[in-house]
This record gives sequence, C-alpha cells and structure tokens, in this order.
Amino acid sequence: MTPPSANIVQHLDRAAEARPQAAALKVPRGRTRSGDIDYLTLSFAELRAEVAAWRARLEAAGTAPGDRTLVMVPPGLPLIAAVFALFHLGAVPVVIDPGMGRAAFLSCVARSQPRRLVGIPLALLLSHLFRGSFRSVGSRILAGGSLTARLTRPGPAPAAPRPAWPAQPQDLAAILFTSGSTGAPKGVCYEHGMFAAQVNLIRQAYHITPGEIDLPLLPIFALFNPALGMTTIVPELDPRRPAAFAPERIVQAIQQEQVTNSFGSPTLWRRIARHCDEHQVTLPSLRRVLCAGAAVPADLWAAAPRFLPHGRLQSPYGATEALPLTSIAQDEVAALTTPPAGGACVGRPLPGITVRVIAAAEGPLAADAVERPLPPGEVGEIIAAGPVVTKAYDAAPEAAARAKIVVGDRTWHRLGDCGYLDAEGRLWFCGRQVERVETATGTLFPEPCEQVFRRHPAVARCALVGLGERPRQRPALVVEASLGAAAAEALAGELRTLAAAHPGTREIRTFLFHPRFPVDVRHNAKIHRLALARWAATARSYPAAEAVA
Repeated sequence: MTPPSANIVQHLDRAAEARPQAAALKVPRGRTRSGDIDYLTLSFAELRAEVAAWRARLEAAGTAPGDRTLVMVPPGLPLIAAVFALFHLGAVPVVIDPGMGRAAFLSCVARSQPRRLVGIPLALLLSHLFRGSFRSVGSRILAGGSLTARLTRPGPAPAAPRPAWPAQPQDLAAILFTSGSTGAPKGVCYEHGMFAAQVNLIRQAYHITPGEIDLPLLPIFALFNPALGMTTIVPELDPRRPAAFAPERIVQAIQQEQVTNSFGSPTLWRRIARHCDEHQVTLPSLRRVLCAGAAVPADLWAAAPRFLPHGRLQSPYGATEALPLTSIAQDEVAALTTPPAGGACVGRPLPGITVRVIAAAEGPLAADAVERPLPPGEVGEIIAAGPVVTKAYDAAPEAAARAKIVVGDRTWHRLGDCGYLDAEGRLWFCGRQVERVETATGTLFPEPCEQVFRRHPAVARCALVGLGERPRQRPALVVEASLGAAAAEALAGELRTLAAAHPGTREIRTFLFHPRFPVDVRHNAKIHRLALARWAATARSYPAAEAVA
C-alpha cells in the first residue's frame, strides 16, 4: 500500500475543497475614495488555480521533481504561488532574503547551486550581470501565473488542479536561508515532514482555527497561512526596509480587515504599540500577536494589554533551523519573578520539544554532551530536539558539524544562544554565545546587562560589547542615540550610577553613543553587536577610554 503523501501543498488543496469561496489572500492596490484600503482578493479556489497556472508555467520550462529553483519574486501572491507551485511539482524552492546585502546574497546563490531561477525581470537581469554566482542556473523562468498574465499580456486559462507530487516526510522540501546576523547566512534544509510538524505545532500551540485572518509582518510566514486555513492580508511594508513602515497603515489594515493574528518583530510591534498609545487606539479584533526575532522588551509586554483588549502578546522562541521551540504569553510574563541570573524568559518547551542547557563549547560536540545538562539556574548553551528541528545545512558540512549533535536517530540543534532553565522548567535567554563578553573577572551576557539599562527613560535600545580580546575584554555599553558631548557625558554619568547599583553590571564603566544600530533586515531587531564592538574600538567613549583602561 502506498503511504499517504506528506507534501505540504496538500493543505492548500484541502482548504480549497472545504472553503473554496473563502478569502485566501488580499493584496493592497491603493485606496478607495472613502480612504479604505482597496484589496485584490483571491479565494482559496482561485489561489489553488493560480498555483496550478504557475505549476504549468514551471513545468513547461522543464522544471522537474528535485530541481532546486531559486525564487526571486515579491512577497505576497507571487511568493506564495511560486513556492506552492514548486511544492506541487516536487521541486525544491530556494528562498534567500534579498535584504541581507548583495555580496551575501550572491554568495548564498553560488553555494546553493540552483538549477533553475523563477523571478521578475530585474531578477533575471541580475542573474546575467552576476553570471559567476548564477553559473549553476540552466534555465530562467519569468515569474507569472494566470493573474500575472491577465495583468501583463494574454495568457492561457488556469489549469485544472492536478495531483501533487507524492512527497515522503524525509524528502527535501525547501532551502531557506538564515539571516546571518552573527555569521555567514546558511541554507537550512527543510523536509516535508518538518513543515507538516511546524504547521501542526503552531496550530495547536496558539489555537489557530480555519477562517482566521492574518497580517504577517515577516513575508516568509505568509507561507504557513494556506496550510493553516487563514486569510493572508499582505501588509503595506517593504521587506527590504521594514523599519521604514508606517504604523498607521498597519493599524488601518488590522481594523479594516478585522485581523485576528499577526507575526512580527519586537521592533515593529513596539512602533505599532507607541502609535496606538499616542492616538488612543485599540485593536480589539486581534486574538494574538506573535512576537519573535529578538527578546521582547519590558515596555512592549507592559503596553500589550492596552492595545490588545481581547488578545494576547505571545513570544515564540527558536531559529530558522528550529521553530517554534518554546513560547510565553503576556500574562505569564506579568507573574514572573526574575531570577538572579536575569535574562528574558522565553517560556516552557512546546509539546514534543525537548530543551536542554549544556556547558558552552566552541567546536563540534560528541553525542554524550547531550547527557550532561547543567543544573537549573546555571547559564550555558541551549540545545533542542523535536520534529521541527532541521537536520542539516545545505553544502555546509562544517557548519552542520558545529551546530548539530546526532544521537541515534535524533538530531539536536545548538541554537548558538546562551541561557538557563529555572526550577519550573522555563527557559531564560541571555544572549548569543558569540556576543558574550569575557573579562578577567568573569563572563557578562548581553540580555541580563542590557535589561538594567533599558529601565532608563532615555535608553530605548542598547548593546553590551567587549573591547579587546577574550578572556580579558573590557565591557562597554553602546546606546542608540544622537547626542552632543555635554548631553552624552551627562547620560553616561546616570548610566554609570545605574550600573553600580546592580551586581551584574558594576564592571561596566564605559559608555558610547551610536546614532543608528546595525541590525538584521529580516526582523530589524537583532543588533549586530560584533559590528558595534569593532566600531566601539575607535569611537569616543564616556569616560575617555584612557581613563578606565
């Protein structure tokens, strides 16, 4: 008997059969005379037909099961249609964040060795201009389905639905690249079974039901919505410059479309929360806001009940290689007492997920390292195992050897984060392992230290950095602010007083001010602390570096 297919695209087919006329996707295309957002709306049946049209176009160009296909299309309908059409064919979409910068993007293309490219005209042009990186590409396919054809030139009618390629759980489904916030971006190999496990875990953990309406502030998360039976509202946001978004436009979309769910970074939701406070606006339709990409700051947790009168702010924890692993909600945060080690609580492991904290190490680890967990309260390296944990990186065996611990048929992922488990089994995040600061008297971790200084009303964002070489680094704090010398000196004095009042920060006596932090493009939340440390090595500090050396 042939086992049932594990192809993730089957969820779209089921939604189209169960709720064919329900809205699957809404794409903004302007404003009505009354000022409402004017949306192009596709039902689940129409989205399935659009996917079928994209499949026909890809298949006509020779795309076959297993073909790695680089996807270079805009978010929203083109991204969803292209990726699901490739799933339908059994081909492997390769998705790289274009906001990571040209050099990193081209390096990812060269390493992933795509056989085909589906993209907009500019993408096809770039593939010719940078032939060296695209040398593996044998065919270039102009992006387009039935809808695209109607908008640009006459095309064939949408093809009738055809059976999807019968994927097995262990079959490679896609290659999704990490953001590269603390190193070179890596291609993460996702199997069809892992996608299915993610969909099931997200549905169960957050009680998501078909018919809900989602506004994803991270485009890649829109790919989950057809499988979850949710309507996707494409936000008016440039994914290449997420920090430049207008919060009032997001608020308008949420209110107009009665959005029930949204995923975004703390940086973006902090701005939305501030807008709601300033204009005395609430978002009563939202049942949940999932906030990830960095630790959620205390002021956002505190603001959540004001703009979410009928919903909850929740923060899943994980990584591109393993998501979600743990989760915590605003009511749980409000009831917490912070342990002496500090940090940000990211909640308890979700069903089927095992999280452990082991002694931090730099190189590959043997299987027995998993069996030596640290006691509760002791900071170490976070590792996790479960059905949503990926097994390998693409064309990067050395990176896989460092990041994975294989024990029998189970793969553990090393998150690259430091933290600890408390006596109640909750996980606390202390910062990236490579961003810890090792001084002559001990190790300082970013999150516990930065929490102290974020209490100051003039400090919205700050970063702990180490000056010099380990293990004799000098800790310094960089504050995101544009200040004159006198104002900087005054604020540095206040921060020195604040540092001296807490045992974990007394060693920090050097302060610097940077006008605009380097952050990851994907979330606009992960601070590039290593880049800041290089800048701080020669920047003006308060007090002067020679005074505290």
